[in-house]
Amino acid sequence: MSSILTNNSAMVALQTLKSVNSNLAKTQDMISTGKEIGKAKDNSAIWAISKVMESDVSGFKAVSKSLSLGESTVAVASAGAEQIVNLLNEMKEKVVAATGENVDNGKLEADVDALKEQIGQVIRGSQFNGANLLDASAQDLTVLSSIDRNGASLNASNITVTSANLETALLGGATATGDQDTAIAAANILGDINVSDAAAAETSIAALEVHLQSAVQKAADLGASSKRISDQSDFVGKVTDALKSGIGALVDADMEETSARLQALQVQQQLATQSLSIANQAPQAILSLFR
Repeated sequence: MSSILTNNSAMVALQTLKSVNSNLAKTQDMISTGKEIGKAKDNSAIWAISKVMESDVSGFKAVSKSLSLGESTVAVASAGAEQIVNLLNEMKEKVVAATGENVDNGKLEADVDALKEQIGQVIRGSQFNGANLLDASAQDLTVLSSIDRNGASLNASNITVTSANLETALLGGATATGDQDTAIAAANILGDINVSDAAAAETSIAALEVHLQSAVQKAADLGASSKRISDQSDFVGKVTDALKSGIGALVDADMEETSARLQALQVQQQLATQSLSIANQAPQAILSLFR
């Protein structure tokens, strides 16, 4: 039945054109944003998952910065501890030489004193951003290492780096009596090492060996902590990349597919427009019946 009041063909064509225009607008938005799911109304479940993952990525970025800061702090301390071990080895040569006959103990003593002062300078200079793991006031360093998600709950994990406190360890008589007074000046470092004569040097060999072994152990501990932080930093970087890849797989648009869909929808739009134009001409055909 034909009617001049109700044009069913035009209504169908109009609905088709609206549907094509809606899909075309969505496809153009996907191309401009690069996302298939950019808003909650696109797919609420996937959108919610992606937002939680994006939040975790932000958290891991903060973790990465914390690990970088901790790694640098420990690296400085580790370099200082290794340098102290080298200086103690050099001092050991001087002390052993001082036990011999017909040696200039005065010159050797001057060399040993210079090495003591240099060790003190290394301890005081081994700081990063105000944190020094080698001096007597050193405290354990806590480094944020990860954020662990268990369902809806999120917990932070830390790596604790034990301070080396080589200043106290090398304070000669202070460590022998268990004195941990942080007010003791670094100038007193290795005060139990004496090469003024052969007998004193002989006694100093055993004391220096204790200091050397202590320094070696603390340097090794710092090296192990530095390696742990470095490995954790690499792991966090890989986790962050994996999360970003996962978010992309969930919400990113397939640009090849979207481009092909855009061209198809543009053709459909043209055809729907022509169809609506033809449908709108139908009432004119009814007029010819009255001629």
